[in-house]
Amino acid sequence: MMNLTYRLLLGPLLALSMLVATPALAGDTLQRVIDFKTLRVGMSADMAPMTTVNKQGGVMGFDVDLARALANAMRVQLDVKVIPFGDLLTALEKDEIDMVISNMSITPERSERAYFIGPYTMAGKSILTRNSVLAQANDSDQFNRADLRLVALENSTSATFAQETAPDAELVQVPNTEAGIALLLEGKADAMLADMASCRLAVLRHRDAGLVTLKQPLTVEPVGIAVNSADRQFQNLVANYLDGYGKTGLLSSLRKKWFEQSDWIAALP
Repeated sequence: MMNLTYRLLLGPLLALSMLVATPALAGDTLQRVIDFKTLRVGMSADMAPMTTVNKQGGVMGFDVDLARALANAMRVQLDVKVIPFGDLLTALEKDEIDMVISNMSITPERSERAYFIGPYTMAGKSILTRNSVLAQANDSDQFNRADLRLVALENSTSATFAQETAPDAELVQVPNTEAGIALLLEGKADAMLADMASCRLAVLRHRDAGLVTLKQPLTVEPVGIAVNSADRQFQNLVANYLDGYGKTGLLSSLRKKWFEQSDWIAALP
């Protein structure tokens, strides 16, 4: 009969041999991408120049180019899913998409729901307004007034910023950036809080509307790619690609294309 000491030694050894002999399996997200040869990327398509819709109804922008690069590296097809910004993380949690690339800032609250890879760029909050006084604001105290009506994208860091730094002002949350701009143009809001790039683009596209934005951002925020927290292998794969894009200059090329050049504006509706 096997003695107690031998049994105690053999048990861990057998367990170890089973672990070594069993091949590692890809996580659920990675396995699905491999099996179906498709990368499903969620984005709101209403945050130019990061992600927006062109005249033909297609989606274009910095985030689209980055998503296409990732799909090409994985040798799979890219499937862009246009989803309201506030619903993107829910779609990720429900496995309706494989990742979120949609100008999404990395925050502690969002990191409880998803794993963020990056940052791949930085964003900053600004305000879009017709009010000459607000246009000179350099901190939130200047628009924390009960007589002001502010607009921000729902479930965004812009909305959170407004709630935390301007609690006295009325906040209206809108489903997309264009809805917020429309409220400004109709005189139904005093200012919109949004990323500086979106505010600058609105000024360019509505040259005769008297819209202005800040010269310097109110905040600086890291922007990342959100993926499922449980799939470590998929996280590692995407992180390796993103690191490579930074080292080879792809991210710099995308910033130049979408932030420094303006010829793409002609493709907007």
